Order: sequence, then structure tokens, then C-alpha cells
Amino acid sequence: TGPSRARGAWARWTQSQACVCVVTFDLELGQALELVYPNDFRLTDKEKSSICYLSFPDSHSGCLGDTQFSFRMRQCGGQRSPWHADDRHYNSRAPLALQREPAHYFGYVYFRQVKDSSVKRGYFQKSLVLVSRLPFVRLFQALLSLIAPEYFDKLAPCLEAVCSEIDQWPAPAPGQTLNLPVMGVVVQVRIPSRVDKSESSPPKQCDQENLLPAPMVLASVHELDLFRCFRPVLTHVQTLWELVLLGEPLLVLAPSPDVSSEMVLALTSCLQPLRFCCDFRPYFTIHDSEFKEFTTRTQAPPNVVLGVTNPFFIKTLQHWPHILRVGEPKMSGDLPKQVKLKKPSRLKTLDTKPGLYTAYTAHLHRDKALLKRLLKGVQKKRPSDVQSALLRRHLLELTQSFIIPLEHYMASLMPLPEELLPRSGPFSQDDFPLTCILKGDWLGLYRFFKSPICDGWYRQRHKERWPWHLEAICEANIETWMKDKSEVEIVDLVLKLREKLVRAQGHQLPVKEATLQRAQLYIETVIGSLPKDLQAVLCPP
Repeated sequence: TGPSRARGAWARWTQSQACVCVVTFDLELGQALELVYPNDFRLTDKEKSSICYLSFPDSHSGCLGDTQFSFRMRQCGGQRSPWHADDRHYNSRAPLALQREPAHYFGYVYFRQVKDSSVKRGYFQKSLVLVSRLPFVRLFQALLSLIAPEYFDKLAPCLEAVCSEIDQWPAPAPGQTLNLPVMGVVVQVRIPSRVDKSESSPPKQCDQENLLPAPMVLASVHELDLFRCFRPVLTHVQTLWELVLLGEPLLVLAPSPDVSSEMVLALTSCLQPLRFCCDFRPYFTIHDSEFKEFTTRTQAPPNVVLGVTNPFFIKTLQHWPHILRVGEPKMSGDLPKQVKLKKPSRLKTLDTKPGLYTAYTAHLHRDKALLKRLLKGVQKKRPSDVQSALLRRHLLELTQSFIIPLEHYMASLMPLPEELLPRSGPFSQDDFPLTCILKGDWLGLYRFFKSPICDGWYRQRHKERWPWHLEAICEANIETWMKDKSEVEIVDLVLKLREKLVRAQGHQLPVKEATLQRAQLYIETVIGSLPKDLQAVLCPP
């Protein structure tokens, strides 16, 4: 009855949220997929193989006990319905960084390796993995920390009970606080919304009188302890921020998958509110199906932040321009020894010491005041979440200082009330900030225009401004506008409006149905004012 019960229990929730995999070590097969809940969840053989390899630390890590980490892998075989049926509604309200991934899975892993004399190899090795397209790393890791220890003790019956509970959960809705009961605990977390302010407050403990026992409140569904992640690289945070902003290839070599995955996720999150539009892999192995794609020397390194633990990658990827080597995390109260900036030529393939190996020269000056505040916080034993808030605020101000001139430029392209077509013009350096939170060569950073992150930002802004523009057109007096316009300008308006209507009707633009109907009437009115020969061209029989 196990598989059938699991299929029934998970049929609703996992359709758009997650599935659970159990990966074990088989003496003959190596890593093997033992269970998938629900059992009819569609994974290709290639995806199953990737999950198996990515769910275990490689032999260089030597992880004993319990380890939690995450990975991200490419979906095979394209997008799948019904997974994408409600994506549009959720993504339209969620912050860009928390939208569902259309072509990748996240894997959240709880791995246990302990001595066990009853096993041939002498060790119990098993991973419980949540696979999802949602980047809710903090929520899913919290769930695994509740579920996995119990599962490793009681195995399948425990998972079936958890399935039944999770099936009753509401779908994640941006702006709402969810109470998620699991294994006698209520996990409370708020799903951020796109309209939230940059500095959101932790979830309010609402309806406490109805929740017994008191809920386990998560301050965030996705934010990591940024200060803990960046402790060994605090002196180079701004250099790393620049490299991430420019979409530079960056290899992170760490001693274990938990350190690797947290560092990569911290790096890709430091651009908020910008979305990191390049590829990133929190944990990557030599067995990955994309290994050859990432390690080829026949073309420039891809725009990816790659987290690895196998030193073999130092030799394979020594042609990459930026390599960050971090050591074992030190749990003492003092600030750990900071990694040094080193030239790539000092990279040793066998015994690479911690350091940021790059020939890149930072454009911005180091913020010594921030470092002093953080160091003072360490000395005063300030809570890590407060330190993280300081660091996150600094990175947010950096990104905002950089992006505000671009926002002004985009706003300048919006048509005035008497215009119907957007204006265009060169991006003037006069629009750049003259006063910023840091001194340095800000203009030099606008190599950003060539990065995938700039392209993603521009596409998003272009997408957001067109619904407003359509509304403005529908409110305008079209006859007055056409009086002094040439036929070329009028035809240009028709073609542009048609293009946007096609995209909007394909649900690629968030436009109201009434606006679409009015825009269609506008097009017909405009075409009706043109000579018959042009009408025939624009409206062929």
C-alpha cells in the first residue's frame, strides 16, 4: 500500500511544489535511487542519475555525521505541464529571485554517514532529498532537519505519514504567512511579495492562540546567514559583488558541499533586488552530465558560479579567470583569517591554499567603515543575524547606487502624455551617480551592459513598462495624435501594437483583458484612417 498511499497523498501538493527522493549507497551500484515520492513523479533517467551523484558528498569531503547542502541541476526534456499551470499567477506576484525555475530543479539534501557494523561497507550512508523548482532553501532545509532524522530511524512509514500532512498544506502565495504542520511541529513562514519593501520584517506570529504548540517561526523562506557564509572573505566582499554583477565565471572550491553550496547561494543573492540571471551550481561533481560543457577549453568559460569540493577542478578549470578557495569553517568567536587576493599564476593544482585567485582589479574602494563595524560586532558577540542584516543592507545600497541611473534612463524612454511611441536615445554618462556610498571608478563597472544580468534586468523593465504604455494609448485621443503624423509613423504604431498584443494574448505580458480589447479597437481605428492600399497591406484578405 506504500506507493499507492504516497501517490494519493502527494498528488496535489507536489504537482507544483516538490518531490522527495531517497538516495542510498549500494556496494555494487554506488549511489542508487531507492525511493521517489510520489512514485509517479516524472524524472528522466538522466535526472535520476544527476540526483544520485549530487546527493552525496564526494570522497574528498569526508563528511561524517549529518550534513545539509543544496544543488541545482538542469531539467532534461524541456518544461513539463501540469507543473507550469499555476506558475504565471505565482511568478507575477513573487520577487524575481523567488520565482519558480522554468528549466532547473533545486535539490535540498540531508545526508547521513555513520558507522554501522551491520552494513558490509561498515557505514550507513543515505540522503533524503527534496527536489523543487522553488528556491526556498531555508524553508526546505528546516523541513529536512525535522523529517530526516526521524526517517533514518523509522524509514518508509515515517515518510508516508509526512506525505499525508504535507498534502494538506496550502500552495505558497506571495504576501501570505503560511502555517505548515509537520511531525508535531507547525512551521510558520511568510512568502515574500514583489510589493514588499527591500527591508522586510520577519513574519508576525499571528493566530498564536490557535497554534499549539507554539510555531517554529522562520525569519525568511530563503535568506541564508550571510555573515556566516562570508566570514572568511569579508575583506573581498565588494570585489566578489563586482564579479557577480558582471556575470564573470567564478569557481568556488570548498572543503565540503555544505560550505560550497552556501557560499554560491550567498554570492548569487548579494545583487538583490537585481536577479542573478546567469547559471549557478551550488554543488557540482565530475559525474555531472554538463561536466564537459563547463570544462571545455575550446571556448571562453561560461557565465556560471560553480561550487565544487574536488581539487581535480583546480587542474581542469585553471584557465578560469576567477577561483575562490575557501578553507574549513572555524566555529570560534573570532573572525577567521581572511583569504588573500592572489594572482592566478600562484594557483597550485595539488595543494591550493585558501585565497581569491584573480587578476581582476576592483573598481570600488573597500569600505573600511563596514569592516570595522562587523569586526566590532564579532568582539561584542553581536548575534549573527544582526551582522547579516548590516552586510545585506550594505550590499543592497551598493546595488541600488549602481542601478538608479539605469532606472532613470529607462524612465526617460517612457512616452510623454502627448506621445504614443516610446522615445529612444543614447545612455548618457551624465545620468551616472555623482555621489555614492563608496568612492571608486563607478563608470568602469558599466561593463555590466555586456553581462547576462543587465540583459535580464532590461528585459524585465521592458516587460513591466509595456502594460502601462498600452493603458496610456487607450486613454489617448488617437484622432488628435494622427493629425500631424506621417503614414510611416502611423504604420509603425500599428505594427508595434500588434506585436505587443500577440505577446499579451500569449500571457507573456500582464495586461487586463479590457485593455487588450480597447487596444484592438485602436488598431482598427488607425488602420481605417489609412489609404486603401496600405489597409490592404496591413489587413490582407
